Amino acid sequence: MRAIVYSENGPSDVLQLVERPVPEPGAGEVRVRVAVSAVNPTDWKNRAGSTSNVQDAGEQTPNQDGAGVVDAVGEGVDGIAPGDRVWMFLSAYQRPGGSAAEFAVVPVERVVKLADDVSFDVGASLGVPAMTAHRALTVHDGGPSRLSPGALEGRTVLVAGGAGAVGHAAIQLAHWAGATVISTVSSDAKAALATAAGADAIVNYREEDAASRIREIAPDGVDIVVEVSPAQNAALNAAVLANHGTVAVYANNGGDQVTIDVRSHFALNVRYQFLLLYTVGAEALSAAAEDITAALADGALPVGEAAGLPLTRFPLAETAAAHDAVESGVVGKVLIDVASL
Repeated sequence: MRAIVYSENGPSDVLQLVERPVPEPGAGEVRVRVAVSAVNPTDWKNRAGSTSNVQDAGEQTPNQDGAGVVDAVGEGVDGIAPGDRVWMFLSAYQRPGGSAAEFAVVPVERVVKLADDVSFDVGASLGVPAMTAHRALTVHDGGPSRLSPGALEGRTVLVAGGAGAVGHAAIQLAHWAGATVISTVSSDAKAALATAAGADAIVNYREEDAASRIREIAPDGVDIVVEVSPAQNAALNAAVLANHGTVAVYANNGGDQVTIDVRSHFALNVRYQFLLLYTVGAEALSAAAEDITAALADGALPVGEAAGLPLTRFPLAETAAAHDAVESGVVGKVLIDVASL
């Protein structure tokens, strides 16, 4: 099979296209013939060395997320069979084989069935972004701990950076669950994307007083903030949070240190919830997979520019360019076409 590998951390030119034997699934594992691999910021960061994850075998295949068709299962696998269309998440976490290969062997608990009417593009775009968004929307003081139509009825959700992949999924899932969704953006083009994703109100923080505008939209305050830039947005969040509001932080864009005023956060009983999908635990991952599957059945998670998430595509041989595109901040989702299935 063709696979992308790297044997040392570094810039994207450490990625090499090679031929490798097709791997065999072990007990509790599933082998997926990959149709589409997706690139997330965590993929290029891991390759660059934020986490040195080159495996003992001496090489690593990158990319956590993807979609394809199961072609073999290992001993003890139930509920997934050859021929099933699936999406994968955390494929490369503590394992040598990610989704940037024609075949990937993945633990069965990291593989989720994909309905026939849902494209591989959608499936590959789920994983890290959608599961992170699910977690961010289910850590609020008082719940809900699961998402479904009406689960967030009466709640106001503020999504920072609604044109990003996680922001896009957060808007879609919050809208599906019945929340009033506000998104902050930095341009008219990104405003159009957040609106297409389902945001009820858009605030361009470069052109207006964001706190005042958000308070106009939500006089009683925001219940949940899905936060990508906690250092930059701490003051804004403090100005718009409702009593018992939660700031769910999933990234550190714009700085690693956050300064907050203790007294004002005391008064509002604010919760700061930090989250990392890799270590969030099996229960949270399983809940996210189940709720995302339900949202897919309702048509709630489309991708593409018309749905607010433009797709940029590369062939497998140009995985390095795909990584560079994500690192450079391309808007939307970067996908790698691996095989036509």
